[in-house]
Amino acid sequence: MTSENLRQPYRAGFGCFVGRPNAGKSTLTNAIVGQKIAITSSKPQTTRHVIRAVLHRPDSQLVLVDTPGLHRPRTLLGERLNDLVRQTWSEVDVIGLCVPADEPIGRGDRFISGELAELNATVLAVVTKTDLVDREQLAKQLVAVSELADFAEVVPVSAVSGHQVDTLVDVMTRYLPESPQLYPDDMLTEEPEQVLVAELIREAALEGVRDELPHSIAVVVEEMIPEERVMKIYADVYVERPSQKAIVIGHRASRLRDVGIRARRQIEELLGTRVYLDLHVRVAKDWQRDPKQLRKLGF
Repeated sequence: MTSENLRQPYRAGFGCFVGRPNAGKSTLTNAIVGQKIAITSSKPQTTRHVIRAVLHRPDSQLVLVDTPGLHRPRTLLGERLNDLVRQTWSEVDVIGLCVPADEPIGRGDRFISGELAELNATVLAVVTKTDLVDREQLAKQLVAVSELADFAEVVPVSAVSGHQVDTLVDVMTRYLPESPQLYPDDMLTEEPEQVLVAELIREAALEGVRDELPHSIAVVVEEMIPEERVMKIYADVYVERPSQKAIVIGHRASRLRDVGIRARRQIEELLGTRVYLDLHVRVAKDWQRDPKQLRKLGF
């Protein structure tokens, strides 16, 4: 038998992680791709754009789609996000339902696994945050998760320590269809840079603001101007009310300054160049409920 016959077929396809808010989906995507592509934050519902990250291997290509979390919508934005989630789920080949190792299985987990049962995709259970529990607790959680639904496989991982992250990719890849390469070798994501930059600014703006703000912040990058040794970026941070504007700016603009410093650092890492960042906070009244405003802000 020649080595040709032994060679595995090339596989390529789409996968995504789902789960209730803060189950570790975006952190896991980042750990797998090795670059900060999906924003991570402890605030629920922070991912708004479907960001595709491409993982290249000699025998496969796994395209990870990062979706917003499914939740019970309270606004027009919430409804649109849920539609986006369901549409994405119906188009991927393999789905990993993320359940944290350190929290009991709850209503949210049951609700999502019920929704997944209707799909054609292969569904795996991914027990995340295994670095936060001992062996005994992990064993109990693995049993509880496997009883939640009929999963193809159950894989425990820790995105923080990197434990079993490669194993998870092996498992996901196994369920991809045989297919030629979908994206060129040097492509890590198909999101335009402007969207990624806006997401990084938004993540920095969410850090440390009170709980009433996570959904109320949107960021639009107005211009990115490459100059000789620096990229000039002009961006607007939108909130819904003047009182929120005051929170984001902070006392004597101290919070906005911090946001700028944090975001600039991340953007420089992403773009590989020095960045000049010009941020303005603007009020777009009740934008989450206004179809015209939602369109303007990219939803």
